[in-house]
Amino acid sequence: MNPLRSSRRRLVMAIVVCFAVVAVFTVRLVDIQVVRADELNKDSLSKRAIAVTSYAPRGDIVDANGVILATSVNRYWIIVAPRNVDSFSRVDKNKVKTTITVMDAANEIASVTKQDPAEVFQALTKDPNSNYSVVSKGLDTAALREVRALKIPWVGFETHSKRTYPNGSVAGNLVGFVGTDGPQAGLEAADDKCLRSTDGSLTYEQGADGVQIPGSSITTKAAKPGGTLKTTIDSDLQWFSAQAVAEQAMAIGAKSATVSVTRIKDGHLMALVDWPAVDPNDVNGTPVANLGALSFSTPYEPGSTFKAMTAAMLIDSGTATPLTQATVPARWTTPEGGFIRDATGHPTEQLTLTGVLQQSSNVGISMIGSRLAPSIRYDYMRKFGLGEKTAINLGGEQSAGILSKKWDDQTKYNVMYGQGVSATAVQMAGIYQTLGNGGVRLPLTLVEGCQQADGTTTDLPSTTGVRVVSEQAAKTVVNMLESVVMGGELSKNLKIPGYRVAAKSGTAEVAVNGRYTGDRVVSVAGIAPAEDPQYSVIVTFTKPDIMKSSAAAAPTFHKIMSEVLTKYRVPPSTTPSTSPATTW
Repeated sequence: MNPLRSSRRRLVMAIVVCFAVVAVFTVRLVDIQVVRADELNKDSLSKRAIAVTSYAPRGDIVDANGVILATSVNRYWIIVAPRNVDSFSRVDKNKVKTTITVMDAANEIASVTKQDPAEVFQALTKDPNSNYSVVSKGLDTAALREVRALKIPWVGFETHSKRTYPNGSVAGNLVGFVGTDGPQAGLEAADDKCLRSTDGSLTYEQGADGVQIPGSSITTKAAKPGGTLKTTIDSDLQWFSAQAVAEQAMAIGAKSATVSVTRIKDGHLMALVDWPAVDPNDVNGTPVANLGALSFSTPYEPGSTFKAMTAAMLIDSGTATPLTQATVPARWTTPEGGFIRDATGHPTEQLTLTGVLQQSSNVGISMIGSRLAPSIRYDYMRKFGLGEKTAINLGGEQSAGILSKKWDDQTKYNVMYGQGVSATAVQMAGIYQTLGNGGVRLPLTLVEGCQQADGTTTDLPSTTGVRVVSEQAAKTVVNMLESVVMGGELSKNLKIPGYRVAAKSGTAEVAVNGRYTGDRVVSVAGIAPAEDPQYSVIVTFTKPDIMKSSAAAAPTFHKIMSEVLTKYRVPPSTTPSTSPATTW
């Protein structure tokens, strides 16, 4: 054979083979890069790119001074990709290598998280082809560090937000709480629009070993934190008031109690206490009846604290003056044939309207008050805010109380001394704010606004007032109420040295299914200083077993009002009381 011809043949064959190989690779590349490019890219990204939610914190709820009442803290979840879970080697400080099995790792994790090791092991292995499994939730920072110190190569972490309440039950009745299904009560629910955050998302790429590739994170949606809800509550005063009312409530065997402290000039609620109250950190440990805000949700017949409002109607309408006279027996038969009686028996007394307030006479207020038509009294009560919810947004927790437009022959008298009508503790706070503010009822305020992340404040409350009675009528009634403190039977428990105090006690019967029982609601409502009202305080105890009269509420009123005047440095009174005559 000719050697030259043989060499050519081999060269041709080599060239043909090369072209064939190139053709095969070309076809394959076209298939991968053109024909199946989208499908393969999508498949590769699904195995390489990991989407993660970036959690934004829920907004804080703070008191008037910026003290945090509710906030969000970081808690951590242990996560793994079960397909990467396997035994691994660990080298100790003496350079001794130890093989750590999956069960060993499960035991180590469980010792930190306080879980059953079998539960941890199951989370690590139940789906060996999965890229995601949650091993444990809710770790604090200390536990996170302990797990990281184990140096288990396939363990990862996610950051989550958890709601916490640093002051526990202080203002828990107002703040509310967040459950597994979201906001459940109080401001947490009512102002969720302000507090709610918007979670974002990001993606990162992982290598074949499941470990995140450094620098590969891309934010696909920015997370937006919630706003800060600023309340009017002074948490220190809230705590003090809660302690004072709880101490007395337990001493007299009351079933529940409330305290309101209102700054008269702007209607800000500085303290609003319910006892018992929920601890938002331990909702399961609180009876269902105490999970909400009793001050908003539970109306009661207030009794004689209503008489101050009745006196204001009479004076504003020109029906009576502080010196209007009445001959007051202990029991009075009404023109319709019914009867009214005072709480305690007494000989017939010659009382002025001021004396009627001082002696808290049901008979006297009914006799004088009946001179004003029931329809006009009803209109005044509506202007004082009765029969409607307050302007405060607390969701479905708020009650309008009971105020009928038409009264029968007995009720038209009873309502003048706080029976046959019901109001919430917040509505009562509104009545005394109105009297202290020269007859102008301001919208009571619990929330000052929502501060957004950019510093702007939204959801500002209304500050527009409504005139209910004349300034002269309101000031006159406050002056008349000083007689209760100066010479009433609770005088020694209500006087505060250095200050002129106007107050009214109340003892009301509790009605069940339309019938009055032997249970009582006892209270004291007051304003100070009387000559220039700055704050009103109302203390109420429901169904006490001991001291079923307003005398049970007087010491607590004195303690809280004294604290308020001292705390806010209210100047002492410089002029003596000149309340009108009580008898004639």
